[in-house]
Amino acid sequence: MNQYSSIDTLKPLSIIDLSAMKQRGEKISCLTAYDAAFSAVIDKAGVDMMLVGDSLGMVIQGRDTTLPVTIRDMVYHTRCVSNARRRAFVIADLPFMTYATPIIAAKNAAKLMQAGGAQMVKLEGPRIDCVRFLVDQGIPVCGHLGLLPQSINQLGSYKVQGKEQAAADKIFADAQQLQQAGAGLLVLECVPATLAKNISAQLTIPVIGIGAGVDCDGQVLVLYDMLNIGIGKRPRFSRNFMSDATNIEGAIIAYHQAVKQSRFPAAEHSF
Repeated sequence: MNQYSSIDTLKPLSIIDLSAMKQRGEKISCLTAYDAAFSAVIDKAGVDMMLVGDSLGMVIQGRDTTLPVTIRDMVYHTRCVSNARRRAFVIADLPFMTYATPIIAAKNAAKLMQAGGAQMVKLEGPRIDCVRFLVDQGIPVCGHLGLLPQSINQLGSYKVQGKEQAAADKIFADAQQLQQAGAGLLVLECVPATLAKNISAQLTIPVIGIGAGVDCDGQVLVLYDMLNIGIGKRPRFSRNFMSDATNIEGAIIAYHQAVKQSRFPAAEHSF
């Protein structure tokens, strides 16, 4: 499903294409990517988006958290990914402390787009001032709410967010504010499925879930988790797509199809 043979004839997807997918009820598939080889395989499989995540600190660099990842790391890996893709929309994370102020955020976002080839940058938390400023400069922004890995030292552990009503209300309000500030996409990580469903229904921008239930407009997983080759424990919200595949490409195609057909995530991958 959605594979193609002449990828060189295809143009990269745009945020307009992704918004149109939401409007017509077509699920959006996304995987993290960190290098050219995996970028090409993911792209060939028809996956709609690739996120060059600061998760590379853990799965590529062997760190305990994402915090040590630098903007130089992100530019390098984003360029590797964008060099090899033909169709998939490419988003890159702004790493820890690279968006402390709107001006700092703009300078680092420019690096990811000019040198890295990203089409959009992602930042964590309700940083409304940064989002609005970046959008005013013509920089597409993806928000990220729920579990925020860059805030692990404040959170204390990687756990589900928004279970209490007050916390859920805050996430909902933050999502609306991010959209009003001009964010073009939103990632919801590790939040109750009912909350993610409500946010996805209320927002006009696409909402991409990871551990947020099947009713988001799309899904993202860390590539190495779904291939079951990570060095740490695979998260509950992920699934080993290699278990029924004969090769990596087959596993990625199976993930893409499962997202498109709303078969992933299942109840056991949700909160």
